[in-house]
Amino acid sequence: MIAPPPHDDDDEDEGSRRTTNIMLVIFFLAVIAAGYWLVEAMLEQRRADDCAAQGRRNCGAPLVVPPAR
Repeated sequence: MIAPPPHDDDDEDEGSRRTTNIMLVIFFLAVIAAGYWLVEAMLEQRRADDCAAQGRRNCGAPLVVPPAR
């Protein structure tokens, strides 16, 4: 049986793997953050829809009026 030639690029392979793993972790964290944001936005919309369905008029976010000068 013929043995494969030895690799001299072990350092490059390890560095490449490390970079790929870091990029994958960043990607997955971004996907999780986007999913969390989407769920929160959907829950907020549901609360506003439920409030409006009950006939209330003050369902939106409270307005902050700056004090008069």
